[in-house]
Amino acid sequence: MSKVSYYTAEGLKKLREELNHLKDVERPKASQAIAEARDKGDLSENAEYDAAKEAQGMLEMKISKMEEILANARVIDESQLDTSKVLALSTVKIKNQTNGMEMTYTLVAESEADLASGKISVNSPIGKGLLGKSVGDTAEIKVPNGIMKFDILEISR
Repeated sequence: MSKVSYYTAEGLKKLREELNHLKDVERPKASQAIAEARDKGDLSENAEYDAAKEAQGMLEMKISKMEEILANARVIDESQLDTSKVLALSTVKIKNQTNGMEMTYTLVAESEADLASGKISVNSPIGKGLLGKSVGDTAEIKVPNGIMKFDILEISR
């Protein structure tokens, strides 16, 4: 049984586009590579053929995994979310109690996480520590070098 993953409409669209690229572009390339290797002669001693077959197997495995993810994907309707607590797709402004630094993160699905654009996974230690908190709460998050404390300053969508 696979677990359900929650995505933004944009994140789900990117996932579908990537899957379509794999099926429409990469799959024919893999078949072509096998055909070219097969034309080079004896298959029992043809390392190029073996490599092409292995690459095709890896590609098919990746396509299968992405199809499974898409089958269990759900789009989150942001208009229905409660803004009084931190949930998936919440944008949270936090303040580190140790150094006073303020940061703003949006909690997203694992596959959409991108720290450079301020998107962190709900499965990351900070994401897990922030879930369910309200403005004014302090989140104590266990990290490898101890416990970090963050004040929740603001929650938005």
